[in-house]
Order: sequence, then C-alpha cells, then structure tokens
Amino acid sequence: MTRTRTVGLFVAVTLVFGTAFPAVKAGLAFFPPLLFVAARNYLAATLLLTYVWLTTDYRVPRARRDWVAVVAGGAFLIGGVGFGFVGQQFIASGVAAIIFSLSPIVTGLFAWVLLPEERLVGRDYLAVGLGFLGVAIIVRPDPAALLDPTVVGKLLVFTAVSVVALGTVLVRRSRTAMPVPALTGWAMVIGATLQVGAAATVGESLTSVRLTPLAVATILYLAVFAGVFGLVGYLVLVNGIGPLKANLVTYLTPIVSLLLGWAFLDEVLEPVTLVGFGVIVAGFALLESRSVAAEVARYRATFK
Repeated sequence: MTRTRTVGLFVAVTLVFGTAFPAVKAGLAFFPPLLFVAARNYLAATLLLTYVWLTTDYRVPRARRDWVAVVAGGAFLIGGVGFGFVGQQFIASGVAAIIFSLSPIVTGLFAWVLLPEERLVGRDYLAVGLGFLGVAIIVRPDPAALLDPTVVGKLLVFTAVSVVALGTVLVRRSRTAMPVPALTGWAMVIGATLQVGAAATVGESLTSVRLTPLAVATILYLAVFAGVFGLVGYLVLVNGIGPLKANLVTYLTPIVSLLLGWAFLDEVLEPVTLVGFGVIVAGFALLESRSVAAEVARYRATFK
C-alpha cells in the first residue's frame, strides 16, 4: 500500500472510530443500550460472514484453538462493549472516547499476565500506573458519591475497556489461524446473543425501541462503518505500519468525538478530563518508548 493510501486509511479509521462514540450517544435516545449494541453486532456479523462465505473456504472454526478464540472474542472482546453502551447513557461521548484510549495500556497489562513473551519490565510499570492515574483523574471517585450516575457511567466504560482488552489478549493467546473476518463475525454472533440475554435479565424490552429514520441510520452506520470498515481498516493498518503507529488512532479518536459531541450534542467537557487524557497519553508514550526510539532511529538512518 502506498504512503498516500496509508495516510488516507489512517485518517478514515480515525474519523470512523471518532464518530462512533457520538453515534452511540445519539442512538441511545431510540434504543435501550444492550439491545442497541446487540442489534449492531448482529448486523455487522451478517455482513462479515456473508463476505467470508463468498471469499474463503475457512468459514467456520475448525480446531480447538479456533473455538477458544471465537468464544473468548464473543464473551469478552465483543460482549464487553455492552458495558460501554450502558455507561454512555450517563456521560459525554468524548469522555467515553478518552477512557477507551486507555485500552492499549490495559491490553499490555493483561498481556503481561497471560502472554509470557510480553512481560512488563522496568519503567513499564510506571507507564501502567500513569494510565490508571489518568483514569482516576477522569473518574474522580468519591466514596460519598459512588452511585452518582456520572461516576457510574465512567466506571462502566472503564469496565468495558478492561473486558475488551482481556478478550483481545485471550484471542491472541489462542494462536488461532482463523481468518480475522470469520473470527470476528462468529464472535459478534456470540457477543450479541449474550447481550440479548443480559438485556432480558435487566428488563430491556423491544417496546421501548423507537424506529425512526435517524435510529435506523445510527444502527447502519455503527454496523457498516464502525463494526466492519473500522475494524478491517484498523487491522490493515496494524499489518501495514505496525501496532505502534496504528495505536495512534486510539489517541486521535477522542479529539474527533469531543468536537462532534460539542458541535452536535451540546456536550461540555471539564478541563480536568483533558488533564486525565494527557496523563493516559504520557503512560502510553512511556510504555512504547523503546518502540518509539527504534522508529526514530530507523527514520534517521533512512534520511542520512
């Protein structure tokens, strides 16, 4: 892929992920959260598995490691997103995007525990500590107000980040050879089914759904663009430019979400939240400092 196309894809994925958070916030006016995320996942799964059926023979899990990856991906990687949809009822979309920017750090922490070849060393511990300090600054838990809806919303989104990160590491740990579109499609089916079960448990009902044109457009956008194009585009970036540069999407996404939330949803962001975001970014930079140094050295060698 040429440099121009890579930059174009990077910008497109950033915009898609950045617009997803305001889209979720807008859609919550028409859907209860768990049924909302389940519908998004079922539709995205249908699109992905149709593509898989038309383009490959590796359509379903074949080996035990495939099943482990699909179940872990469904229960955690996809299922965990439900916590984020529930949490976004109570907080601004930009705040949710900022909390999600912690995901590379949390993923690194789980990888340290579950993937022996990815152990944290030295200053990595400080990097993880900075990441969690950033979230603490954003959430600002007060023992006297732990049931405040805003605090609950932030904690639910942080829970979503943690569960999704665990799913990411468990899928990687499975060492599956299953193609990513097929794996993701079947994981979405499992995750959506779990979310429907959770919706029934907490009393969500289809009678509370309001199918307006905007509601349908929101579901379609989240399924087609965030659920399919965004995911596939991000994986292409990881393969093409490496995980370090691809992860920069995570830190540009909140900027898009903040601007759209301010412009279209009248969301107001507290300055302390931006401070927390800065601390999280500093943690990521420290965690990836060796990779950053290697990239800088490579570019210097190239242009000497």
